[in-house]
Amino acid sequence: MGVDNVILLEVLEWFDETGRELLHRLPEHGSGEIKFGAQLTVRESQAAVLFYKGRAGDAFGPGRHTLKTGNIPLITKILSAPWGLISPLRAEVYFVNLKVFPNLKWGTRDPVAFRDSELGLVRLRAHGVFNIRVVQPVLFINTLAGTMGKYTTEQIEEYLRRVIVSRLNDYLGETLDTLFDLPGKFDELATALKERLVKDFSRFGLALDELYITSITPPEDVQSAIDDSSRLRVIKDMDKFVRMKAGMAMEKASEAGGEAGAGLGMGMGMMMPAMFAGSQAGGQSTATAGPVKNQCTDCGNMIPADARFCPLCGHQQVVLMQCTNCAKNLTPGTRFCPRCGHPADEKPSVIVCVHCTSENLPEAKFCNNCGRKL
Repeated sequence: MGVDNVILLEVLEWFDETGRELLHRLPEHGSGEIKFGAQLTVRESQAAVLFYKGRAGDAFGPGRHTLKTGNIPLITKILSAPWGLISPLRAEVYFVNLKVFPNLKWGTRDPVAFRDSELGLVRLRAHGVFNIRVVQPVLFINTLAGTMGKYTTEQIEEYLRRVIVSRLNDYLGETLDTLFDLPGKFDELATALKERLVKDFSRFGLALDELYITSITPPEDVQSAIDDSSRLRVIKDMDKFVRMKAGMAMEKASEAGGEAGAGLGMGMGMMMPAMFAGSQAGGQSTATAGPVKNQCTDCGNMIPADARFCPLCGHQQVVLMQCTNCAKNLTPGTRFCPRCGHPADEKPSVIVCVHCTSENLPEAKFCNNCGRKL
């Protein structure tokens, strides 16, 4: 049924046909006159939030719910005559998709600077995939979606990419000494990077379900130098390697046939003693080389999934807003954070690098453009 009936009650439900919507609002064109007794049906993979008179109520879990507003069928229409038969008791329902949104891609749009202890300043490109899900519906609506009728993964994917790349750059600058240490460390890097991103995602009511690094690649000339270094490490006996290469070259020369092949083979034979002597010297030097539960974000204990407050520490679980400085849960109308004193409505500012004047995300420790410490 529709959401603007004059007499009949509404039946509200929503299905995500695209698989990309994090949020969907009913009515789709704005607010409506949802009446007292309207029926709200929420699926297992959803949560619903009723906004009435501009304020958000608690999130509704799976099941059928009866909504209570001040809009009485027909009577409200008559009483709304001074406002052009439009009830001032506006209401809307936001459906939030709680499923995991997989295979979101992240990567460096422009190479980031990394100071390698052996190679110097190197510009790296990194790519991977990540999965997200909404864990705080009210906080997600208040911080990201706002009054939008729809909110999809495409609308937030670009920002999350920038956050991931910035935190990756910080982690590489703090822990990685040289690119030669990268092979075999992708899983370790992904795990550590995921831990660093928890706070960035939780500010918007999101959780980073998984993060994978598929590649971290330097420029082609640096890749060639790394390949050469890897080949030298594989070759354990340089003397035997040089002899084998010389023998293969002589074999190919003899296959050429004619006087040219014979002359080339003779020349290779005359060069072999000097090559063997050099390889022996080089070889010597080389040889020396249960029930569904959630985790309380404050004390870390497992609590029932439908709990509004932690029974152990009293921490509020249904989050309306968070401090942009320390991520403390704030009550509606709070002007300053009770933990750090930071203004509640102040947005975090970008950090400008003093060396190259490039803008970086808040709390970044290394510049994405020049690689120097901020």
